[in-house]
Amino acid sequence: MQNRQGCAPGQPAAIFKTLAHPVRIAILDLLRHGEECVCHMEAILDKRQAYISQQLAILRAAQIIADRRDGMNIFYRVVRPEIYVLLDAACAMSTLPTTTPSAVIRRESCPCPKCTPVVAIAD
Repeated sequence: MQNRQGCAPGQPAAIFKTLAHPVRIAILDLLRHGEECVCHMEAILDKRQAYISQQLAILRAAQIIADRRDGMNIFYRVVRPEIYVLLDAACAMSTLPTTTPSAVIRRESCPCPKCTPVVAIAD
């Protein structure tokens, strides 16, 4: 059985299953405005690197995000931006009170180039 868009019911169900975790949604929110490295996510979300990597692997397997390596850092970005239409719709439908994001960037604990830019020393 297929719907009018030509996809089987299992296809949207798989996307909803992927999104059914608050940390994965928080990661996608961090990636909303561009790529981020794992250490930056670790500092913002206050979660261990291994835990964040597990959640990133699920999002990557669902082909929602992709990664690239730059030296010691791995940066992630959203490759399916239409996911934000779904997330925004879910937020609009929520009956829970809205809260202001409380993510305070702990830059001193994040060694990524975004938080600690390398300054060239002139000779």
